[in-house]
Amino acid sequence: MMLPRRSLIGAGLMTTGLALPAIIQNRPAAAQPASPGTRPLLTIGVAEVPPTLEPARELSNVGTRVTYSIFDTLIRRDFLGSPDGGGSTLKPHLATSWERESPSSLVLQLRPGVRFHNGDLLTAEDVVYTFTSQRMFGPDALMREARSYFATLAGVEAVGENAVRFTTRVPDVLLEQRLASWCAWIVNKRAYEELGFEGFSRAPIGTGPYKVRELQTDQRITLDAFDDYWMGRPTARGVVFRQIPELAARVAALQAGDVDLITNVPPDQIGALRRAEGIVVRDVVLANSHVLTFDERGPGMGDKRVRQALGLALDRQLLVDTLWDGKAVVPPGHNYPEYGPMFLEGRSLRHDPAGARRLLREAGYGGQEIIYRTMPNYYTNALRAAQVAIEMWREVGVNAKLQVVENFAQMRAAGQQIGNNSNSTRLPDPLGALWISWGPSSYFQVSGAFRSTETFNAAGRALEAETDPAKRKALFKTMLDAWEDAAPGTVLYQPAEFYAMRRNIDWRPYTFYFMDLRPDNLRFT
Repeated sequence: MMLPRRSLIGAGLMTTGLALPAIIQNRPAAAQPASPGTRPLLTIGVAEVPPTLEPARELSNVGTRVTYSIFDTLIRRDFLGSPDGGGSTLKPHLATSWERESPSSLVLQLRPGVRFHNGDLLTAEDVVYTFTSQRMFGPDALMREARSYFATLAGVEAVGENAVRFTTRVPDVLLEQRLASWCAWIVNKRAYEELGFEGFSRAPIGTGPYKVRELQTDQRITLDAFDDYWMGRPTARGVVFRQIPELAARVAALQAGDVDLITNVPPDQIGALRRAEGIVVRDVVLANSHVLTFDERGPGMGDKRVRQALGLALDRQLLVDTLWDGKAVVPPGHNYPEYGPMFLEGRSLRHDPAGARRLLREAGYGGQEIIYRTMPNYYTNALRAAQVAIEMWREVGVNAKLQVVENFAQMRAAGQQIGNNSNSTRLPDPLGALWISWGPSSYFQVSGAFRSTETFNAAGRALEAETDPAKRKALFKTMLDAWEDAAPGTVLYQPAEFYAMRRNIDWRPYTFYFMDLRPDNLRFT
């Protein structure tokens, strides 16, 4: 039986409402800002804290939110200076300048006088160690996911004490962008060798504005200001990332003054928060897409027509309008305007229930149960979107069953056919989004969930080495066409991220999940 659109959404959301306005009205006013002349402690309520702090190990949204304050990159994406706020331009950071020697060679001059948290001066040796093949890009590298970021890297060498040369195995037009990415934070060689991989993962040493005091698994991460930071003295004396999984508890903590800022606020709670005394809300559309993943190994999922039908059945704009108050964006597939000249015009994500039913008939789908697993707190609105998606699939004849789990280990355990994930645009190029998320080093290919990869991988590998703009764009089209045809997943939308905070905090969110708490982006009034 066909459900009307309003009934469909009602069925999906009826069990998820939160009566937060009552909570807000009954809480005391927010705490007053610190007195002049003292630096406040900034406490941030988050849904989850990362289990470790090795920067190339924790490449998730919850990991980069914290590690961005502990480490620096050689080159920095300029979010504050970019006209579109998307960080598409680059500026010097730990490197004061860089120069191309050839399409496969880049030399960077290091900033003099930069100190690590342990007092060591930054040298070329630290940079070389950061990108050593054993840690970063070799076949046995500790940071397996990092190989997607630096798949073209052939070697790094010191050129004197304060310069380094990066060499790639093929011409790489994105090398500068790679060195400004999540995966390129510089580590301290001496500390890494003394502490070892696991020890450094819990007590890392970087050059960032804050240094690690304590990591309490599943509870909190405490950072202290690093007053010798080369960009200037941090504006907070310390930062605490406090894990508060439940939204209502995060809101209550903000109202009580127990935390100063909270993340992962769904849009249906924003109105009440904006009316609360002493609180402001800031939001940004993320350079990230929530996606559904379709495991080709699952019962009933081996035929790509079933996977394609699951995507066609989804009314993404309805999800955006209803769950996100219109603030999220439905992109034209895994294809984003920030790619600039690489953006493919004229594409869209189709909503075609009739086409979905036709594909299911052609595939001989007989109503086998398909398991969709989701985590309720990791991604904002993930549970609500899952509940609505289940109803949309039932409309076209898919027998989908929702299972709510607590973590990624449970999500990826045997029996899952559909899961939820997010793909970020780490670099403003298809190689920094679709390729990193779904390429040969990704979980989906390594695990075997994405098997129909021949055309996709061939186009991606060719794109890594291509320098001609027109040929690069044609290769991206081939790669995206292959991914959409194989349908190992489908894009839902680009979410909006909402932050609620005390009014005395002057801080700007970026289009990425990391939180920039450097002196040029965090002030207290």
